[in-house]
Amino acid sequence: MAQFSNRRIQTLLRQGLKASTKTAKGQALEELVCYIFSKVPGIEIYKRNVMNVSATEEIDVALWNAKSPTGLYFLPNILLVECKNWSAPIGSQEVSTFIQRLQNRGRDYGILIAANGISGSAQEISRAHHEIMMSLSHGIHILVLTGTEIGALHKTKQLVDLLKGKLCELAVAGTMFL
Repeated sequence: MAQFSNRRIQTLLRQGLKASTKTAKGQALEELVCYIFSKVPGIEIYKRNVMNVSATEEIDVALWNAKSPTGLYFLPNILLVECKNWSAPIGSQEVSTFIQRLQNRGRDYGILIAANGISGSAQEISRAHHEIMMSLSHGIHILVLTGTEIGALHKTKQLVDLLKGKLCELAVAGTMFL
């Protein structure tokens, strides 16, 4: 498995923290997401920042997953990624909006990159955690990665194992943060 440049990861995380506009914060996180996922075997960055034909919804990053045996073979070929580089946890409304975007496109898996996590309690399944749990009843699986988790990555195998563990925990417990 490939190694990540921890220096590059930390630089992009810092750029996002220091950015003075929402756009610059988002761009730094999207750049980080593209960097880490492009290192995973079988993953290609298909498109970034694409509006739907009605110009009502934007997808931050679309990934093509060729399902390499050492990559994300357990996830579908098309993965949509939402990036939120907020200073606070992401609320239930933003999670619900991402779920709706996935449903509108017939996708059953999505990755939410929330720099400072999501709102509510995993133990109580409240707020954003509740939205993620409820999406399961509609066949939608949301995998959340935080800035702290990304900052701790050194190898692509760690990212693959992290997503695999989150997917299993989501199926077993209805949340991935217990």
